[in-house]
Amino acid sequence: MTQRGKLLMLNAMPMENSGPWRAGFVTSGRVGGAVVRNRVRRRLREIVRRHQRELRQGVWFVIIARHEAATASYGALEDEWLHLARRASILL
Repeated sequence: MTQRGKLLMLNAMPMENSGPWRAGFVTSGRVGGAVVRNRVRRRLREIVRRHQRELRQGVWFVIIARHEAATASYGALEDEWLHLARRASILL
C-alpha cells in the first residue's frame, strides 16, 4: 500500500514470518546534491529509530523523499512520517 504526502511517500507491505520490521530509504538526485540527500536520509533514519518501538512486526516499508523534503525541518518530516505511518497502519 502506498501513502503519499507533500514531503514523503511511504510504501508498506506485510511480510509473513519475516520477524522484525525492515525499512528502506530512497533519496533520488531530484532531492538535491549528495550533501542534501544524505542529510534527508539521516533525518529519516533517526525518525524511524525514535519510533521503532511503535512499529508493527512483520512489515517492510520504503520511505521515498520528495523534492520538498530537502528544505523541510526535522519536525515537519517527523510529523509527515507519523501521519503516513498511521494511515498505512504500520504503527501500533
